[in-house]
Amino acid sequence: MKMSSELALRRPICPSTRRGMVHLLQAALFGLLGSLSYGASAVDVDAGDYTAFPEGTNLGMLYGQHAERNSLYANGHKAPIDAGLNSNIGIVRGVHFTKIGDYIVDPQFLLPFGNVQAKDDVKDLGSASGTGDLTLAATVWLINEPDKRRYFGITPFLYIPIGSYDNNHAINLGENRWKFALQAGYITGLSDKLTLDLIGDVTLFGNNNDYGAQSVTQKQNALYQGQAFLRYNFTDKFDVRVGVSKFWGGESNIDSQDMHDKPNTSKYTVGAAYFVTPSTQLMVNYGRDMAVENGFKEDSRINLRILQIF
Repeated sequence: MKMSSELALRRPICPSTRRGMVHLLQAALFGLLGSLSYGASAVDVDAGDYTAFPEGTNLGMLYGQHAERNSLYANGHKAPIDAGLNSNIGIVRGVHFTKIGDYIVDPQFLLPFGNVQAKDDVKDLGSASGTGDLTLAATVWLINEPDKRRYFGITPFLYIPIGSYDNNHAINLGENRWKFALQAGYITGLSDKLTLDLIGDVTLFGNNNDYGAQSVTQKQNALYQGQAFLRYNFTDKFDVRVGVSKFWGGESNIDSQDMHDKPNTSKYTVGAAYFVTPSTQLMVNYGRDMAVENGFKEDSRINLRILQIF
């Protein structure tokens, strides 16, 4: 006989059930913010992000994402409940390209905002609206060969915990902890129209010493990710792209208890980008998770981006 999650979450003899569900929900939320904003748990990028622009160029970007998740996994098995999580997240991002010595560098900031809503059997976990944690980053290009469409850059990311956070709430857009990530990205032209992007990164987590209603300590091991994209340019203005991503590691420890929650998630994206004017690009991507070991599995994600060069 199956028990509904609402009853399971309220069982007085099993308080760890709710904490585990809350933790998986928060882990899924952190991954969501990362997939859109260059950061959080996974440092997702878009194809072409490691292209170096000339010194003095400025970029303004606005992202929007709608995602739906209707299943929750633990140790590779789908939980026998209807666990849903819908989200609408935006990102404001500003980038400035400058030169330090012989190298192009792009100091930038990213600020997420939006709403996340639990639904179905976990709807009692509620929702959250507000801002996420501020991200500061800067890529240094060690290879910058535009004529060959060949670039290699290294990017440090610093996540500053200023986002909306309340330890009494199951869902938060802020993480209440410092984080640091280091990423490397390589782009090369395979033919006149085909381009390959390869990206790898590692994220290190500070402690959240105010986790949950009991204000316990949350720790997390390093999280690793690899990404690859192929882009085909039909014209100088229009391209289509396909990508895959895999991340592993990142097990959490809550109040000195290992959570055994390594996400081990793989996913794919397909999309297109078009310069509607020489200085304005529109991009749309569709994606979904292919496999998840722990956490919510995305059934669909739509990412939109407006990029303005000035």
